[in-house]
Formats: sequence, C-alpha cells, structure tokens
Amino acid sequence: MLNFNYYNPTRIRFGKDTIAEIDSLVPSDAKVMILFGGSSARKTGTLDEVKQSLGNRFVVEFDGIEPNPTYETLMKAVAQVREQNIDFLLAVGGGSVIDGTKFVAAAAVFEGEPWDILTSWGANVTQAMPFGSVLTLPATGSEMNNASVVTRKSLQAKLPFRNDLVYPQFSILDPTKTFTLPERQVANGVVDAFVHITEQYLTYPVNAAVQDRFAEGLLQTLIELGPQVLVQPEDYDIRANLMWVATMALNGTIGVGVPHDWATHMIGHELTALYDIDHARTLAIVLPALLQCTKEAKREKLLQYADRVWHINTGTDDERIDAAIAKTKAFFEAMGIPTHLSAYDLDASHVDTVVKQLELHGMVALGEHGNIDPTMSRNILTLAL
Repeated sequence: MLNFNYYNPTRIRFGKDTIAEIDSLVPSDAKVMILFGGSSARKTGTLDEVKQSLGNRFVVEFDGIEPNPTYETLMKAVAQVREQNIDFLLAVGGGSVIDGTKFVAAAAVFEGEPWDILTSWGANVTQAMPFGSVLTLPATGSEMNNASVVTRKSLQAKLPFRNDLVYPQFSILDPTKTFTLPERQVANGVVDAFVHITEQYLTYPVNAAVQDRFAEGLLQTLIELGPQVLVQPEDYDIRANLMWVATMALNGTIGVGVPHDWATHMIGHELTALYDIDHARTLAIVLPALLQCTKEAKREKLLQYADRVWHINTGTDDERIDAAIAKTKAFFEAMGIPTHLSAYDLDASHVDTVVKQLELHGMVALGEHGNIDPTMSRNILTLAL
C-alpha cells in the first residue's frame, strides 16, 4: 500500500426528511445563496423545502447551472455573491450544481482571474466560501469530495480543479428526492459511479486489500442494483444503496494508498466539451476501449477484476480479461448507455479533433504510468468508434 494522507471534513445527513436539518447546519445569521439547475427543483417541491428549513435567513436564488456547469454562467453567480455580500452557498441538485458551487465558493473570494483556478488545477486557491449541498442526483461524489469540473464554452474546454478548501461543510442525502429523476439521469449516475471506482481500482496491485475489497463490493452493488432501479424506480432501498455507493465511490475512501488512472475522465471531458455528450456516456464509450489498449499494463488487476467482480475464472488469461471487458460493455448497454462513438454520429474524422484538444490542455501523459500519450489516446478513440 502506498503512503497516504486522508482528510474529509464533510458531514453527511442521510435519509428521509433530512432537508429539515439544514436549519441546524447553516449559521443563523447567514446570507444564503441557493444555487440550482433547471425547473425540477421548483416543480418537485425540493426548493420550497430548503427555503422553509432556512427560515428567516436572508436568501437569494441563482438558477440555470447547466448539466456541465459553464464558467460563463458561474461568473454571473460570482458577481451576484459579491454584489449582495452573500456569505454562505447552498447547492441543490446533482454533481454539476455542486461542482459549480465549489467554483463559485473559490472564485468569489479569489484575487486574480478566476479562470486561473482551473488552469492551475486548484493549486492557487487559498480561501473559499463555506457551503453545503442537498443532493438530488447521485453520481459524482461531489457532495463529499474536494473536486470540481467546469466548462468554458468559449474555449471548448472542460477542466477539473481540486482543493481541500472546497469540501462541502455538509451534504443532505435524501433518497426520496431521486424518485422523480428521468431514467436517463438515473442510468448515467450508475455508470458514472462505476467508472469512478474502476479508475481507482483497475491500475496495478500495491497490496491494498481493504481498498480492493471495498471497490469490488461497490462494483458488485452497482451491477446488482443498477438494472433493478430502472424497473423499480420508487424502491427506497435500491435508491438509498445506489445513492451511498455513488458517494463512497469518490469521497476519497477507496482511493487512498492506491494508484489512480483518470484517463477515461480526461478523454471523456473533451468529448463532452466538443460534442455535448452526457458525461457518463462519454465514460461508457472510453473505458472499454481504454482497458483493451492498456490490458498489458493492467493485466494483474484486470484478472482480479474478472475473478472477483464478474466471477470469470476459466479460460486463458487473455480470454478472462476480454470476457471481463465484454461484461463491462454489456452492463453499460443494459443500463441503456451506448459504448461506441458511432452512436453519437461521430466517426474517424472526429478523433483528430479530440486528440488536438487533449494536447492543447496538456493531457499528454495520462494513466497510472503516465504513458497514455496522444498516440495511445487516438488508438483508444479509434477502437471506440
């Protein structure tokens, strides 16, 4: 196991009717901005519940945060925060809203050009506003981590940043708030969480038995419950378990002391920025192809994955690895998510464009070994056609 430094200050309030607990978690004299996406927060009554819990506090609303939060929209929120002397932020939504709120929390008190927060990957953030979240779409783990991804449409750039100052102070996880989600978003959430886990697991062995078994258990839970939630959308227990898996997938617990490979995400980000494909759907396209292209470097963990997660233990090593990758693709497809670029009318002519964007953004040494260069990225994308 590798050395690690684990830190996570986020308080989780989990279960039915937990929105009412916001009152005890936000300072009584706070001037609060509620940030959310579209109209669903209003239509479902979640926004009214949040405002009721905030009581007599000064509250303003900021809506319109996109499924891939844009720098342009978030800077409008930053301006409003500064103009109205807001001192506490509350995100109501999924990972995109929470990611956007993290950026606002950092940018509103940032001295300099806020885009530099993204280009420095968060290294230059020295202060941030306090904020909490009410999670309505489990997928990204943003409700309990220090990471964010922001898109700048004018540059066709989608960049991540990370800083310990942007952990939420608290997050409310009420599984009943996910009952009204469209099936597409539910499926996306399952696949997003699945890939988050594999990117911290399918690398190379470092004898981290706890992290491996934890990751394998989470993957098996998604494989079992993912298809079930599509046919039993209002089953509380299924929703509760999927919500907690998505949080645990990326709150830092399974990622300590092990190597990571975020190449699937970095390549996926470019596909979203260029072609507006849902984030999770880009991951379903990239991951199987990436595993095929890197299976020699990942051989030991892929064999472990085949055995422990998919119970594939017969055949040659190559046959077992190929079967595990095929099972992974089949799982994504069973969730209603295509695994080929052609499903989005993209062909070989688009591959060069994606690779150029990767080069432009410095994504030229990806993977746990830093060996996924533009040539290999091109091979991965070509295989994914």
